[in-house]
Amino acid sequence: MVEIFQKYMGTGLMLIWFLLALVYLYLHEKRKSFRILLIYAPVILLLAFFNPIFYRLFEKLVGNEIYFRLVWLLPVTVVIGYAAVLACAALKGRAKGVFAIVAIAVLMISGKLVYTNPLFSRAENPYHVPQTVVDICDAIEVEGREVMAAFPQEFLLYVRQYSPLVCMPYGREVFNYHDELYGVIMSDEPDVEKLAALAKQDLCHYVILEAGKVSQAEMEQYSYELFDVIGGYDIYKDNTMYFGL
Repeated sequence: MVEIFQKYMGTGLMLIWFLLALVYLYLHEKRKSFRILLIYAPVILLLAFFNPIFYRLFEKLVGNEIYFRLVWLLPVTVVIGYAAVLACAALKGRAKGVFAIVAIAVLMISGKLVYTNPLFSRAENPYHVPQTVVDICDAIEVEGREVMAAFPQEFLLYVRQYSPLVCMPYGREVFNYHDELYGVIMSDEPDVEKLAALAKQDLCHYVILEAGKVSQAEMEQYSYELFDVIGGYDIYKDNTMYFGL
């Protein structure tokens, strides 16, 4: 719990302003509905988040992989913004303008520009997923039915966002457990025989690999033909699978 919250805190400054804003609203906000939404609810959520009994119950019922999402429910920006406006409104004359400027400046230096995140990339299309994902999914889709395709790690977060017809034998949860097929695909020198056997076992119509990572001749020995090459990735199609409706 503590480790999850530390990662959520970032630099920690924004959390400090959030806690100070809670205290300020507790002292100065008199409307009951606002106190419930902006003070009591966040405090109760924080108490539940750090409660070991609640954590164990959550872990048992849902799993701890998404426990961090609970802190997303904290109205951090709303509480800070409302408290700042309330404090500004209580001032008079030039003090009001000075406070507003200082508050904005403090908030700006308390965070970090989101676009510096290594996971951020400029949108290549209206879907906000890598264009290679769009091109591959469009190429392997079969109208009117779903197809199963095994992708390497870099595509796992995006395929499900783009196409409801392209399914995967494993998802993003694979980062928290070992999937044998995923392990073979991500190995530096995949065992083609094992790769083909596992892909057929998972009923994969397609296997997507970095271009040249395996021998085309070897894949053909196990009934996989090179269907297409898109964006530096080889798309292998299982000739033994039925692709009709």
